[in-house]
Amino acid sequence: MDRRERIKALKTAFITEKLELSKTEAEKFWPIYNTYQEQEHTIRNQYRDLFNNKDVAQLSENEADKAIKTLNDLDKSRLSLKENYMKDLKKVLSSKKILMLKIAEDEFNKKMFEEFKRRHNRDEDKGE
Repeated sequence: MDRRERIKALKTAFITEKLELSKTEAEKFWPIYNTYQEQEHTIRNQYRDLFNNKDVAQLSENEADKAIKTLNDLDKSRLSLKENYMKDLKKVLSSKKILMLKIAEDEFNKKMFEEFKRRHNRDEDKGE
């Protein structure tokens, strides 16, 4: 299991526990959640690719206009994705559990960041 898969497994267990998902809820929730995560990841990559290896100062005004249009389109896509995700979640989870999901995701991300910092600091102390 690679690092990304291990993190996903930890996140799945963390969220399942925090939301106290029943077996039925989990069976309906995880496909919706995973699909959303994949689509969100695709949009994030499109944002990154828009500026990857580009010197904005060197863009023509026309190229800059196209980039702004692309940014707006990506923002609209992200908003539409989020709205549809919330509608889909409402079909399987209570509003309270949806809010608990947001809190659980934030807690998990904070723990992962703290673990990353801890390991990074440990490696620096070893002179690596």
